[in-house]
Amino acid sequence: MNIKRAKEDIKNTIEAYLLKDELGEYVIPSVRQRPVLLIGPPGVGKTQIMEQIARECQIGLVAYTITHHTRQSAVGLPFIEKKVYGDREYSVTEYTMSEIVASVYDRMEETGLREGILFLDEINCVSETLAPAMLQFLQCKTFGTHRLPPGWILAAAGNPPEYNKSVREFDVVTLDRVKRMDVEPDLSVWKEYAKSQAIHPAILSYLGIKPDHFCRVEADVDGKRFATPRGWEDLSQFIQVYERLGKKPDREVVGQYIQHPGIAKEFANYLEIYYKYQDAYRVEEILKGNFDEALCEKASRAPFDEGLGLVGLLLAGLENGFRSHREHGQVMELVLEHMKCCRQTLLEGGGDAGPEAEPWKTVEEQAAELGALRDKRKKSGLLTRLQDRVYRRAQELLGGWAGDLRREGQEKGGLSDTGGKGQQDGAAAWQFLRERFMKESDRYETEKEENGARLEHAFDFMEAAFGSGQQMVIFVTELNISQGALAFLNEYECERYFLYNKELLFDEQEQEIKSRIKKTREGEA
Repeated sequence: MNIKRAKEDIKNTIEAYLLKDELGEYVIPSVRQRPVLLIGPPGVGKTQIMEQIARECQIGLVAYTITHHTRQSAVGLPFIEKKVYGDREYSVTEYTMSEIVASVYDRMEETGLREGILFLDEINCVSETLAPAMLQFLQCKTFGTHRLPPGWILAAAGNPPEYNKSVREFDVVTLDRVKRMDVEPDLSVWKEYAKSQAIHPAILSYLGIKPDHFCRVEADVDGKRFATPRGWEDLSQFIQVYERLGKKPDREVVGQYIQHPGIAKEFANYLEIYYKYQDAYRVEEILKGNFDEALCEKASRAPFDEGLGLVGLLLAGLENGFRSHREHGQVMELVLEHMKCCRQTLLEGGGDAGPEAEPWKTVEEQAAELGALRDKRKKSGLLTRLQDRVYRRAQELLGGWAGDLRREGQEKGGLSDTGGKGQQDGAAAWQFLRERFMKESDRYETEKEENGARLEHAFDFMEAAFGSGQQMVIFVTELNISQGALAFLNEYECERYFLYNKELLFDEQEQEIKSRIKKTREGEA
């Protein structure tokens, strides 16, 4: 299965394991909650989906790379305890608390989350001394005498033997006690994730041309040569930072992440050409509608690889706007939630500041509450970087309005017409806040129109340069797998997007069906 299906299955498993009956007991008892065991190549995203699952299910996560641990850190250190058995005292070996189990209790204390996932990576590469304890843990959820707390689900991951010479094969007894999922790399699924993570467009367009370079591991006399999804993602972030510094990565830099010399050389060459496309086609000008017939003619005569690179550049330019607009919308939604609390306090009284407090303090309270919520969720690991930015921007917006409200009150000697405090002040302050929110809403709508115009200009250029050709099919298909684009198109009605979706993609599916029928008939013959 691909990583997307694995994520879905694990989320369903967690939902089933954490379901309680009318008495508050787990419907599936702990002894029958098989640990999830993910087996797949390195860098395919096994650890990342665990982080995503924990955030989406709003549960805790404790992750360990188990090869970094010894038997002592996992099981605990031995000590001698005196016990009486049958009227006789004996010296008995006990163990201190397992570091791993203790970290679960620490996480519960830090976050207040009573349920979660304990994720153990590289489970099948443990040392010989730790292996028996790990098998016991998979089977019984205990390290020595220390049991995983109720409500905590055990998940583990490992690499197949062909990727790691340290792999230890599990016996049938152990495998019969786990919920095994074998994961394979899938470029189409990764591209959906990659767009949400703003993976560098050069990497996306290159892998569109060379899909077999997405995940490859080879061995020869010179050793291991490999390219992995994790390598491409890490390289993407480095390229983006390099570009901000005014630098361009060469073959040596690429090879530090894509440790397959042939693939690293090809991508480095492609990246150099990609930068030339940026200069030659002036993509930002195209998205502003500033292009002429000569540029369209140049694009139409370009080799397919160059055309594909240009499509990638156009999509990347659009993605930046879609992503910013979507983030702005999430900020507005979060601010609106806290505006409702401000309204209730300002118009009806109450709140921590008290009914006689100055109105700006009510807004400042909500900004502080938002900040506290952000800190709590961030500490619990329940915020992505994007969500953290949304919380920060919303807090800054409310805090800024509180400051404006305070200055307004100081300048006018109170916001009410009478200069007094109380309900009139609250009503005037609420009107002040509404005006600020409406101005922000107007900016949001302006941003939407600007992004819509950029999309229309992109379609104008694509039609003039490529018509209804394969490049247009790729352009529309890529929009369909972009969360940012789809969210934007739910707000902005682009007639040509829906038209090309209907005509081009239907024709492509029809051709695919005909091709399958032909192959089937040839097989029967």
